[in-house]
Parts: sequence; structure tokens; C-alpha cells
Amino acid sequence: MAYRRAVIPALVGALLITLLLWWAGAGAQALQLRGSTSVFDVDSVNELRRWLMPWSYDSSVALPSDGSADAGTDLGGSARYADLYGTAMQIRFVALFAFFLAGALLLLRRIPPAQGRTPGTLLALWAWSPVAATLAVTVSAPWLIASRGRGSYRVLPQLAGVIASSGPVAVFAGLVTALLTVLVARVTVKDTDPPPRRDVSPRAARLSASVGTAVVALSLLVLSYRSVAAWIQTSFSGAGLLSEPGDLLRQWLLLGAWTGPASTALGPWLLYRAADILLLTVVWWSLRLLPGLLTRATAPAMAVGAVCATVLGLLASQVLHMAIDDTAAVWGPVHMFSPLGTGVPAALTVGVTAGLAALAALRPAGDRDPQPTTAVPA
Repeated sequence: MAYRRAVIPALVGALLITLLLWWAGAGAQALQLRGSTSVFDVDSVNELRRWLMPWSYDSSVALPSDGSADAGTDLGGSARYADLYGTAMQIRFVALFAFFLAGALLLLRRIPPAQGRTPGTLLALWAWSPVAATLAVTVSAPWLIASRGRGSYRVLPQLAGVIASSGPVAVFAGLVTALLTVLVARVTVKDTDPPPRRDVSPRAARLSASVGTAVVALSLLVLSYRSVAAWIQTSFSGAGLLSEPGDLLRQWLLLGAWTGPASTALGPWLLYRAADILLLTVVWWSLRLLPGLLTRATAPAMAVGAVCATVLGLLASQVLHMAIDDTAAVWGPVHMFSPLGTGVPAALTVGVTAGLAALAALRPAGDRDPQPTTAVPA
């Protein structure tokens, strides 16, 4: 799909996800109304507020719950904190629009919704939505931390906490956005010739997928092991502003956390490991299909495609965790969906590396781009 055709659905999708998350953030104030606990229990209301808080423009809702300003802060200081918070949210929504637009343009151009590619386009755009939200939260994090009035205190752990706060609301908004974006894209390519399918040998595709999945498995099975993860998070010591990067590294490097079966029964331990196997299976199969779905296997396309594959694997494993946990029975249905969207920063780091590694394995194994047609249109 040409950029001039892809820009229309990409703009529609970027505008829609921005409006959906803005609307969701506007609902955070409604949860403070007295009647909200008559609809949901107190724990569910607090959990919903945590979901919506990263997208709320209302500083009176967000700042006190974050411990923003000290009790003795004067009105002028409170106004400055509120202004900083407003600036952070403006940057957040503009960055969300820009990041989703850039990713959607690339995905729609390289995986146009034609010739059997529509399901792949839909899943890729859905997976890209929480990634764009995470990047937007990351870009706006310094202003948000400063608005709390304690920006110089443990800045890296604060930054890690803000980055991990985009929440499951971005996953739900991303699904609606992906559906409408693909629908608009189908209309824009209706009267155009479908792009040719790439000729990728099964051996090259399997090798590429295996190399990329090995990179994801390194984060999921090695770095995320509790003893290794603890070493990563605590291996930096000292004093000064940059003395605590462990929390930040954990967000960007570790896809999960697991330990050996000594701490629990073997049966439940194996059941939880099935979620990890499902994640790797989804990643391998997605990377196996990715070279054939792309109109051209470029480095940006493979990197973004691998990020989307990793996010899809994370979502699949989190849904399986939801099915085997008893969270809904104990804390209510709202808490059951809370794990959705966690691990996206690490999926971004690991996915980019996996995509580049898969591309490096794909080229020598016999990858071939389709030859341009020489037919002259009538």
C-alpha cells in the first residue's frame, strides 16, 4: 500500500485511540462520585481508578493519590504542579497520536489488508496500540514526575513506575482502534491491485522464526528467572541521582518473573509454565508468517512486526493466566483483567532485537522479494 493511501486509515486510527484514551481518562473523576461504590465494590473502584489515572487530565484526581505536593505547599506551588501535570498530559496525548500514526503507517504499508493479510494487519495494529501508549507514557514521564513535587527523589524507580502504568485500558482501546483502522484501510485499497505475496522458502521462514524466538526466550526464561532478575535489579549500588537503575532495567528487559517448582506444587508450576510456552509458540508462529505477510522485509518492518508478535504472545499468556487464576473469585472481575498490558516495555526492547536477529537469519537463508511486474496496464 502506498503511503498516500495508508495515511488515511493511519490518521483515523491515531485520532480514534487518542480520543478513546482521553474519554477513558475523563471517566476517572466519575469514579470519585459517592454512588460509584454502589455499582462496583471499593476494591474494583480503586482498580478502575488505577487503570484510568494515566490518561486523566484532572490534576485534582491524579496528584493527591500520587502524593504530589506536601501538605504545606502554598497555592502558587499547587498551581505550578497542576500546570506541570497539564503539560505532561498534553505531551502524552500528542506523543500517543504520533507514535500510533508512525507505527500504523509502517504496518499498513508493509502488511496491507489484502490477499489474505487482513487478520495479520488487524492483530499487528492491535498489538501496536499498547506499544504506542507505553512510548507516549515514557516520553511524558519527566513532566509527570516533576508535577508530583519530588522529581529528584529516586527518579529512576519513579520513572519505571510511570512507564509501567499505561494499564489494560490501552489494550481495550487498541482493539476498537484496530478494527476501525482495518475497515477504513480495506476501503482505501478496494480499487487497487493487490500487492504480490513474497516468495519465502519454508526453511528460511522457520530458521528466521527460531532465531527471533530464541531472543524472546532469553528474556522470558533466563533473564526473568527470579535469581537472575534479582541480580539485574540489585547489581547496581552507590549514591547519587543515577544509583538505582535496577527498576528501570527490569521494565525494559524482563518479560516476566518465575522460579523453580520448590516453592509450590509441581502441577500448578507446570500449568503456569504452559503460559510461557504459549507465549513462545505465538511468537514463533507469528515470526514464521511475518516474512510472507510483508510486502518487503526491511529492518523497520521486521523490527515492528516482531514487537507486535511479542506483544501478542504476552496477551495470549496473560489471558491463559486469567483462566487459571482465581483472581475473579477473590477480588472481582475487574482485577482479573489487570495483568493485561504488563510487560510491554520489555516486549518493545526484546521484540526489536528479535526482529533484527530474525532478519539477519532470513537473508542468508534464501529470502526473495517479489519481482516487479512488467505488464503494461490496458
